[in-house]
Amino acid sequence: MKKCLKILLLLCKIFFITLGVLFVVYFWNLDQKLMEWAYRRVNTIFDKKKADIQF
Repeated sequence: MKKCLKILLLLCKIFFITLGVLFVVYFWNLDQKLMEWAYRRVNTIFDKKKADIQF
């Protein structure tokens, strides 16, 4: 019984920690800020490449 209760307590801790992290990401819009940073880096990489498209 104690082992089952410990496992349940561990699962509850993991659930609430995950919920807290997801709330912080949602509240401060961190996913979009990360994507904006990544797009800037990718654009600087591709802007340096020479375009070989001819019309």
